[in-house]
Amino acid sequence: MGGKTAVVTGATGLLGRQVLKAFANNDWTVKGTGFSRADGTDILKVDLTNADELKKVLDDVKPQVVVHSAANRFPDKVDKDPEGTRALNVEAPRTLARLCAERGILLTYISTDYVFPGKPGDAPYENNAEPAPTNLYGQTKLEGERAVLHEFKMAGKEGLGVVLRVPVLYGSAKSNAESAVNVLMDSVLKAQQEGANINMDHWALRYPTNTEDIGRVLKDIAAKYLETSDRNSLPRILQFSSEDKYTKYEICQLFAEINGLPIDRIKPNTEGNDPNASVQRPYDCHLSTKALKDLGIDVSTQDFVGWWRREFRAFRH
Repeated sequence: MGGKTAVVTGATGLLGRQVLKAFANNDWTVKGTGFSRADGTDILKVDLTNADELKKVLDDVKPQVVVHSAANRFPDKVDKDPEGTRALNVEAPRTLARLCAERGILLTYISTDYVFPGKPGDAPYENNAEPAPTNLYGQTKLEGERAVLHEFKMAGKEGLGVVLRVPVLYGSAKSNAESAVNVLMDSVLKAQQEGANINMDHWALRYPTNTEDIGRVLKDIAAKYLETSDRNSLPRILQFSSEDKYTKYEICQLFAEINGLPIDRIKPNTEGNDPNASVQRPYDCHLSTKALKDLGIDVSTQDFVGWWRREFRAFRH
């Protein structure tokens, strides 16, 4: 794929950093966009809600591929800022899709397993299963999916708009708070303090997926779609997930075991959703990767336990 150019939005974030690396390490010229952490060289400062700034970066960089990983992706934060979330999760990708379609650029929009209701017995969900989000985060990401695919359809460029749904992410982080998985280590450490009493969900099933693996898959999707002459024969929606299955409490148990720490002060909560909570979380949104496999794309993932054993060993020395 020599001579190919990509743009990655949200390139300073947990996922975006690894997507940037995946393309750069495979002979792509790649530029990222960011805002508060942009350096103006590899990471260009772009307000994704400003159409003129989006046009400028596309016309200056002239990419064949854009990966849109920027989003408000924490359900609790979404509920506190619904207007700002819709601007970033729905309207920005809508505008980006229109501009990419006009320029014949392949756009991959990163979405979530939370577009599905996650009722017991429903999973795994195929890529054509009926979405029914249980919270505003999932709803805005579903609206973003539909907005992106609609813009490419209206432009007669359907084969250039692709959605990739992924589950909860983990990986190399600048702070544990970047990841809903990494941050559980903070709970394990807090549980070492006298008087700590932490309730931890031991109900919902999660499939933590490494950001490096997602970066590799996104690079492979770009290669596949660009080299296919009849893109209309390719699926519009793809899904990627690890098969590693844990509750949050089980992840805390694992972190504690690897680090030789007790977690007596963390109590497993098996009650499920509080019906009065503003954010209702699905029980099991496991994503089928069949559509990717059918394209011949490698869906293997790093072993969750092995990755963390290596990570903590490095951290402790």
